[in-house]
Amino acid sequence: MSGGERLSELIVEADGGSRGNPGPAGYGAVVLDPVSGEALAEAAEFIGVATNNVAEYKGLLAGLRAARELAPDASVRVRMDSKLVVEQMSGRWRIKHPDMKPLAAEAARIYPPGQVTYEWIPRERNKHADRLANEAMDAGRAGRQWQPSASRAALDAGAARVVGDATAGAAKARAALAHATAPPVGGPVTGPGTGPSGTGALSGPAASSAPTAPGGATAPAGPVAPAGSAVSAAPAAPAGAEPAPATAEPVPAAGASPATPPVGWAAPADLGAPATFVLLRHGETALTPQKRFSGSGGTDPELSPAGLHQARAVAAALAARGTVQEIVSSPLLRCRQTAATVAESLGLDVRVDDGLRETDFGAWEGLTFAEVRERYPDDLDAWLASPKAAPTGGGESFAAVARRVAATRDRLTERHAGRTLLLVTHVTPIKTLVRLALGAPPEALFRMELSAASVSAVAYYRDGNASVRLLNDTSHLR
Repeated sequence: MSGGERLSELIVEADGGSRGNPGPAGYGAVVLDPVSGEALAEAAEFIGVATNNVAEYKGLLAGLRAARELAPDASVRVRMDSKLVVEQMSGRWRIKHPDMKPLAAEAARIYPPGQVTYEWIPRERNKHADRLANEAMDAGRAGRQWQPSASRAALDAGAARVVGDATAGAAKARAALAHATAPPVGGPVTGPGTGPSGTGALSGPAASSAPTAPGGATAPAGPVAPAGSAVSAAPAAPAGAEPAPATAEPVPAAGASPATPPVGWAAPADLGAPATFVLLRHGETALTPQKRFSGSGGTDPELSPAGLHQARAVAAALAARGTVQEIVSSPLLRCRQTAATVAESLGLDVRVDDGLRETDFGAWEGLTFAEVRERYPDDLDAWLASPKAAPTGGGESFAAVARRVAATRDRLTERHAGRTLLLVTHVTPIKTLVRLALGAPPEALFRMELSAASVSAVAYYRDGNASVRLLNDTSHLR
């Protein structure tokens, strides 16, 4: 792009993440030349404790402001992997959450109506903004501002490529970068552009106990202060790169993991945004209040009227939280019905994963615990004593279920790092995920209560650690 050329179109890619959802959060945004794909400006900021959706909206705001500084008259195409933000800003979905309404209104005011269009892209195509968001969260965790990793020469070269009135903004941005400091978390952020809103310095042309049958019905981090932000016109840095002040402790690259990761209080800071599983047990069926074994080897019952009511209640609660980004369901009807009800409320699609199906209880399907005890006493005793014992008639052992569920967990966490997934599934898969996250023995399955339409949550970090955030929450059913 020549020095005198004016841009008639810009592409903004933005993303946000939260390590806990809500938890320590940050955003990233990049402005691209639509022809060359060149990165014209980058923005990133650690914003303290927030949800994924709030962080995504903050990223959108930063990207639009950066684009406006570059070319206020250009048409802007926003590309994000947040279907929620894209559909809401396009006017196709209603904005219900009170935290998102003012952010959406602010974004709509940056450019005149009709000058900005929105496009959903898969997460794999939004890696640049995703990397920036993670860099910002890593910087905030270390107590400093995010800064671009390019050299000053590259920064100056990038600024020289900015056209029109944005040239003056580049000069001011370089001055701001020269005076910016790296304060500890919670300390003051100095330098031009810093204010009570938490927007920090600029560095480029843009602103910015009795056993319970597992198949039956019975059977949250303190706030972190913002550490500032920065915007750069320099080319994008390699993934995971982050310069540190000479006095700062080195921060491991995202994705790195120790040979034997410690857990609990001995664990180091996490190495990237976690994949968070919100675990929803399906609503009641006719078998649930009777406490009958209901797995994947018998009939496939539908939700009862009470179960449908429960599904609607949990859907409303999840919509109010505004944190779920994707929905994955067991293939069994009761889960698919529950998932569909939630999906309608959230405006999301449902993907079915066979790994989330309930245990096959063999000849015990449809029976109560007392009936199994009367008909198959030896088999039941063996089943209660060993996770390797299977129910009568070719059922599935808890050990087999654990292998299946663990494989599903690994596949989903690898594919959805940094995302919040709603898994609509059953008693045994949810208890298994919790047990594995806690490192508890198999008999722990008989010591957890899990009600119909209850919500639990586990976060999985890239260093191998897991954190159980919630278990058997039924507050939405009251």
